[in-house]
Amino acid sequence: MIAAICLFALVALRRELALPSRSDWPLIVVSGTLQMAGYSALTGLALTVLPPGRASVLAFSTPIWVVPLAAWWLRERISWFAMFGVAVGLSGVFAIAAPSIHLEGKDQIVSYAMLMGAAAAWAISIVFVRLHRFAATTLALAPWQMLVAAALLLPVALGVEGSPPPIGTGGAASLAYVGPIATAFAYWAVVEVGRHFNAATISMALLATPSLGILISALTLGEAVDASLTVGVVLIGAGTRLATATSDRKTGAIPPEST
Repeated sequence: MIAAICLFALVALRRELALPSRSDWPLIVVSGTLQMAGYSALTGLALTVLPPGRASVLAFSTPIWVVPLAAWWLRERISWFAMFGVAVGLSGVFAIAAPSIHLEGKDQIVSYAMLMGAAAAWAISIVFVRLHRFAATTLALAPWQMLVAAALLLPVALGVEGSPPPIGTGGAASLAYVGPIATAFAYWAVVEVGRHFNAATISMALLATPSLGILISALTLGEAVDASLTVGVVLIGAGTRLATATSDRKTGAIPPEST
């Protein structure tokens, strides 16, 4: 909700605030439900069990899932090179999850499944966006997508966890960062960057996110960076790059809505 308010204010300042047309509402509902509400809920629940470094790697494995979805849904021709990238990326997921499940027990399987579900939900949203013909700009639609996500997440949170306790100083500081910066600004920034840089640059830059997550988690929470995590990061990064390399050469840039 905080992110929605921030984006509504930003769009209003740009004089782009308007009620979306009927043709854009399917996109708003699908993206708000899958990419924003579903992704946020699944990753949030998984983080109550798994360390954030591992979670960030798996949550950002979305490009691996986009390739087979695009082949099936969009009838795009996918090269064997790209499919090999998908296989490499999936082996990285297995490298990260398998040792932890073996050591910690089968209870963690559900959390890993949530992260895979979150990545798949984001991938479905991306493929749906590629099919959509926009009547308004992506930024003008963003606050409405956030509003849909907030409307879905609030009753779920109240139903699962009950009335929220007092937020406190730490909670307020967390919301002050996550709402305006990590959600509203980050979404807007990715859209804007997608208009000015080619796909190769963006895809490689986004691969830095899991690595940065691991570094911060190791420094602040003492998360162990073991061999399985290192191998998994390398394999997922290599698989993502291989899976997206063909489309990079064909298009030269990622459409802003695809980000």
